[in-house]
Amino acid sequence: MHQIIDLILHFDRYLAAFAQEYGPWIYGLLFVIIFAETGLVVTPFLPGDTLIFVAGALAVQGHLSSPISITVFIFGAILGNISNYEIGRAIGHRVFTTKSRWLNKRHLEQTHAFFEHHGGKTVIIARFLPIIRTFAPFVAGIGEMPRWLFWLYTLAGALLWVGILFALGAFFGNITIVRNNLTLIVLGAIIISLMPALGMALHERKKRLTRER
Repeated sequence: MHQIIDLILHFDRYLAAFAQEYGPWIYGLLFVIIFAETGLVVTPFLPGDTLIFVAGALAVQGHLSSPISITVFIFGAILGNISNYEIGRAIGHRVFTTKSRWLNKRHLEQTHAFFEHHGGKTVIIARFLPIIRTFAPFVAGIGEMPRWLFWLYTLAGALLWVGILFALGAFFGNITIVRNNLTLIVLGAIIISLMPALGMALHERKKRLTRER
């Protein structure tokens, strides 16, 4: 547990060290993490937001190639969404009728409610919401959202998500005070990114308590 916490808090150092030691193989790691976060419903804990932001900062410092990193992130995000969508379309309906050790049904239900409220644009909005972005394509598949529409929203969401976070990392990574305190910024980004999901969970809990009364 201590090692996991240390990895999260000093993600920039680990990623920079990995890039120096393994060279081009770092891009394979970036792809796998981004793909798995949205491609597998059992890995919503992976640090997608943090990874893209830190990669942007490291690219400015010369540790990574910006064009290659952005391309890898976009393809990983798109392919992850499509994979998860197809899994949801094929077997997802069974999740709501059976108990699973690996899937958090509460997260699925929250995402389903979010989907019903925001419609198709949830695929785009979800990109910026941890946990929700992992389950959104799965729920879209369960609901048999038209493939062409899902692909369109997925492409738009991936471009916005990667473009905005990478640009923020690249911009702030050039500022000395930010570069020297990147660990604190990463921690703050994690907390901020979790706030929408936490707010949604509290809202659902409040509604449930109101109904029980």
